[in-house]
Amino acid sequence: MNDLLANPFKAGLLKGEIQIGLWLSSTSSYVAEIAATSGYDWLLIDGEHAPNSIQDLYHQLQAIAPYASQPVIRPVEGRRSLIKQILDIGTRTLLIPMVDTPEQAKEIVAATRYPPVGTRGVGASVARAARWGRIDNYMAKANEELCLLIQVESKTALDNLDAILDVEGIDGVFIGPADLSASLGYPDDAGNPKVQQIIEQSIRRIRKAGKAAGFLAVDPDMAKKCIEWGANFVAVGVDTMLYTQALDNRLKIFKGENIKATKINNSY
Repeated sequence: MNDLLANPFKAGLLKGEIQIGLWLSSTSSYVAEIAATSGYDWLLIDGEHAPNSIQDLYHQLQAIAPYASQPVIRPVEGRRSLIKQILDIGTRTLLIPMVDTPEQAKEIVAATRYPPVGTRGVGASVARAARWGRIDNYMAKANEELCLLIQVESKTALDNLDAILDVEGIDGVFIGPADLSASLGYPDDAGNPKVQQIIEQSIRRIRKAGKAAGFLAVDPDMAKKCIEWGANFVAVGVDTMLYTQALDNRLKIFKGENIKATKINNSY
């Protein structure tokens, strides 16, 4: 396999290694490159809740490329046309939000595969993914190194979890704690014991099905707990939140406690 197509993130999951990540919400290629020098296994470039355009995502991929940290892109949604663009700019690992049914999961899998097995548009000769046609037989090799992760973050998705896990081509399932807790009737309360129990059960179900299980926890204790439950790709911070906390903590040294403290939730 050509090194340009190799996916160390996927390889690590297949070996059973825990992949520690960081959420990038700043939309800045400069900040993305700084994060890439820190040694996180993966960096999630967020196109759902951060104001990233395709060009922004592209520039952050370029900034991360020279380093060992592996980029994961989360688009705003799982539209086929959007997935096509994100793959063509060189993404090898995707995290698709708001997947509620096995039918949705199958459509997303198809959108990431070239015909005849899928519906991905053919344009490798003019795409960064194939280095503008310089990677020989790109279309024949691309599927092998693609890592497709989906987010389960609603009661409907939980009800359909077993069927979703049966969909071929899904490499991992990420539990979205904020949306999930709201869907279960506990908005802004992902730390509620009932929600925590459901998260634990879901992570164990995902791993039992042979899929990777993911989570984002900005509280280190919560991150450690998820790893104990079996989660094997875990983001342990968000760049904008860490930046805000660092700014506030530095100012406290000189202005005391008379400033607004940054609230740290159990999950993002």
